[in-house]
Amino acid sequence: MLALLPSAAALAQSYPAGPVRVIVPFPPGGGVDGAGRLISQKLSEALGRQFVVDNRPGANGMIGSELAAKSTKDGYTLMVNGANFVTTPSLYSKVTYDPVRDFEPVSLIALAPNVLVVHPSLPVKSVKELVALAKARPGQVNFAGSGSGSTPHLAAELFNTLANVRMIHVPYRGTGPAIMGLMSGEASVMFMPTTNAVPLVKGGRLRALAVTSLERVPAMPELPTVSESGLKGYESSQWYGMLAPAGTPGYILDLLNAHIVKIMHAPDMKQRLTGEGLLAVGSTRDQFATYIKSEITKWAKVIKQSGASDD
Repeated sequence: MLALLPSAAALAQSYPAGPVRVIVPFPPGGGVDGAGRLISQKLSEALGRQFVVDNRPGANGMIGSELAAKSTKDGYTLMVNGANFVTTPSLYSKVTYDPVRDFEPVSLIALAPNVLVVHPSLPVKSVKELVALAKARPGQVNFAGSGSGSTPHLAAELFNTLANVRMIHVPYRGTGPAIMGLMSGEASVMFMPTTNAVPLVKGGRLRALAVTSLERVPAMPELPTVSESGLKGYESSQWYGMLAPAGTPGYILDLLNAHIVKIMHAPDMKQRLTGEGLLAVGSTRDQFATYIKSEITKWAKVIKQSGASDD
């Protein structure tokens, strides 16, 4: 009887037999949505079936994530999410899903490092000088964030922790207002998405000190990392990855992973993302699982120490 059962390879050849829904728990136009649409288009081309983005925004990504967690575990509902996925459980007291228990990681698609930028009036030109200034003026240097618990906010709180300084958070309602606050001089420091920072730095409107990834960013190769500038091990990036509801068959996860790895390692994809200030990844399933667990632990500690909350 066992010989009559189809092998995983045979089952994989029949997938997908129809359209696949890709839940994006944020509105159209943002970074997570862009990553979701990019990988959905590429998977549609590779597998000959439509991978259709379904935006389900709300509650900092919780509404779409809960929907994905409770979806049928057959490979026909997937999710593309970002860094909020691992910080939400520490920011909110009532989260209806567990990012580890309720999901199967498929692949880490790409990283979007931030750039540590300052208003030109701030008398610092390096991370070391910023740390020295913040220590000399405790509680007087402030930083712009796109809301409590946002990636720019937590990136700065991690900086505070590792540098043993106390820069003060000025929260804004989104990335755009935060950038305007920095450029007006209302705030002095910001951990800004690379795509926003590059034109402003090249135009001389802001001064860049470092990038927040562990490796230098091709879009700004002259900039050192925060880690190499004295805060060893510092790393803070927005990230984009694909996940599936827990219990989705392994052969489907392996098939999707193999295609995503191939897509993200292609030279034209790497070049395209580099131009947008992103780093193409295309990880294994195990690598993404390990990354998620380490990010949950890291940011839970930062959130607890900083008192950040979105409740």
